[in-house]
Amino acid sequence: MKLIKYGKYTGEPADAIDLEELVKRLGNFFLQSGFESQFYGVSQMDPERSMEALREAILRALQEGDLLPDSAMSDELRDMLNDPEAMNNQAVKDLLDKLTERLANEGFINPQQPPQVTPPPQTSARGQLGQPQDRTEARFEITDKTIDFLGFKTLQDLLGSLGRSSFGRHDTRDLSTGVESGGVSRPYEFGDTLNLDISETLFNAVRREGAKVPIEMNYSDLMVHQCEYQSSCATVVLLDCSHSMILYGEDRFTPAKRVAMALSHLIRTQYPGDTLSLVLFHDSAEEVPLSELARVQVGPYYTNTREGLRMAQRILLRQKKDMRQIVMITDGKPSALTLEDGRIYKNAFGLDPFVVGQTLEEVNKCKRAGIMINTFMLASDYSLVNFVQKITQMCRGKAYFTTPYTLGQYLLMDYMSRKTKQIH
Repeated sequence: MKLIKYGKYTGEPADAIDLEELVKRLGNFFLQSGFESQFYGVSQMDPERSMEALREAILRALQEGDLLPDSAMSDELRDMLNDPEAMNNQAVKDLLDKLTERLANEGFINPQQPPQVTPPPQTSARGQLGQPQDRTEARFEITDKTIDFLGFKTLQDLLGSLGRSSFGRHDTRDLSTGVESGGVSRPYEFGDTLNLDISETLFNAVRREGAKVPIEMNYSDLMVHQCEYQSSCATVVLLDCSHSMILYGEDRFTPAKRVAMALSHLIRTQYPGDTLSLVLFHDSAEEVPLSELARVQVGPYYTNTREGLRMAQRILLRQKKDMRQIVMITDGKPSALTLEDGRIYKNAFGLDPFVVGQTLEEVNKCKRAGIMINTFMLASDYSLVNFVQKITQMCRGKAYFTTPYTLGQYLLMDYMSRKTKQIH
């Protein structure tokens, strides 16, 4: 009788990897901002995302360890991954192909097959011969699911570093009727949320008619609970994408993008009445959909702060919110200005008095419109301190001189801790 011996099924190594942890490890690759690029051109707003580059990024993540559990990591596989020629190993190629396939199936990436173009055939004595097809490198795009996931993970990490924190809403000193009791009851008025204070309502009726059954109630007996009035806020993130954001051996733009994504996730999930818009400023300024935030890159640009403030004002003045604010993230001094005839005046050396004066005039317009500006400086150059202090003094805002590593903590703390003194 033939015996069949079964062993324990361990599964494929690619199936043992947590995809969410892999996407988190690939965050910097997905959000690359041009820091590793050597050339800058018009293609910077549409970064190259080849499948081969993705496979290399996955391999680096695997080589860092902890992604594959010990049960799936054999000595042979570990040696293959750590081999300098790992990309030429067929087993490693198969592993990377399966992981990219899983990422696509789970909706984290959207593979894009290159177009196949067949030139007109050549005519020969025996018929027609088609020429080889022109195959370009396969590409991929990250999906909204990946962008949302990375924003959530960034927010989770930032809130964890802050310790215990209450999301809440934006508190004010005013009271309104609602579900949560926050103060003494008051007589019901037409239009109030009908959240009755039963005991006070009955007491009014008994006090008027005396203790008898049935209790007859009038409109004037009705009492409703009061809750804290919660305001709404319109925010524009003004993000500097000038060339200096990736200079001096440090990538400041990618952390700034992460924080903006985390803020977007926070507002969407915890402050549904708030709005968030994104404006990039460089030689000029433009509003960018939040869904495109992860894909933008820096360029060979100057810093036109005034134009960014102008666009932010136009966006905020359309919003009917109790609070309106600009969150400006930058690392450099204003170095460009849009003239009345549309030309751009540029001066990268020092704080040009003409540029500074026009920029501060725009800040003054924000003040008159009731728009607060909070500035997050990713540099601490002495010449910039006075300029930023003038901005904060003019519009009741705050200035934070921080680093790419602490930017998120400061920004979220500021957003979640705004109290009565800041909006009254």
